[in-house]
Amino acid sequence: MRVRKAVIPAAGFGTRFLPASKSQPKEMLPVVDKPVIQYVVEEAVAAGITDILMVIGKGKRSIEEHFDRNFELEAELAAKGKTRELESIRAISNLADIHFVWQKELKGLGDAVYCARQHVGGEPFAVLLGDTLMTAQEPVILQLMRVFERFGEPVVALEEVDRERVSRYGVIDGREIGDGVFLVRDFVEKPRKDEAPSNLAIAGRYVLTPDVFDVLEQTERGKNDEIQLTDALRKIVSVRAAYGLRFAGRRFDAGDKLEFIKTNISFALMNPELSTDLAAFIRSLASSL
Repeated sequence: MRVRKAVIPAAGFGTRFLPASKSQPKEMLPVVDKPVIQYVVEEAVAAGITDILMVIGKGKRSIEEHFDRNFELEAELAAKGKTRELESIRAISNLADIHFVWQKELKGLGDAVYCARQHVGGEPFAVLLGDTLMTAQEPVILQLMRVFERFGEPVVALEEVDRERVSRYGVIDGREIGDGVFLVRDFVEKPRKDEAPSNLAIAGRYVLTPDVFDVLEQTERGKNDEIQLTDALRKIVSVRAAYGLRFAGRRFDAGDKLEFIKTNISFALMNPELSTDLAAFIRSLASSL
């Protein structure tokens, strides 16, 4: 069955970015010249998904406004002959059919996904975390969709991480069956490094089946006193198959301050208008360290 819908959870407070995130969602922080969440939407659209539900919370109204038309700004740009800028902001509101639902209480990623149950209905759907960016020749979520089309079972994106950092992620216990695809035996949320079954971390992209909502409804709070999506997936894999894909591409964690800075530098170096001068600045700066 084809994946037609995507869910982007974006309800958290973003406390690691305080005070910047006090009045501005972390998902709206800029990476070069676009907010983080726009890159996530563009990935979904590049994979052929144009029905997108964003799960937002208090203080996230600017996300809605970003993907809506701003007629006053458009008129101002048109009057000043700024055609390029006008086209760029008009394109934002035409990216996809974007819907919003409120997560009334911040109870974790699992609860945020559960908020999408009425919009998703009985279809398989993609989940893209709103603070995780990917670069790849083929959109990472599309890579997962291809695995889903092959097996018809839930699929998660996987990334090898340093064992010293596994306690920051959900990880899998699984067996590679070819081409970077793993048959998952178990999911473990934020294990200690001595308890981790592997260093294959879940990397912020999922293709899920609608039965996850029934499981989430019965899932109790876990790590950090939150309803963890990983715990729900653990229940699912006990009764049916699930897969992981060690994707081709690179993940950027825009929800961490140091990684956010690295993300901005990396994306600026990929921008032809900025790359030459920025590279020269970095070389100059490095020589003085």
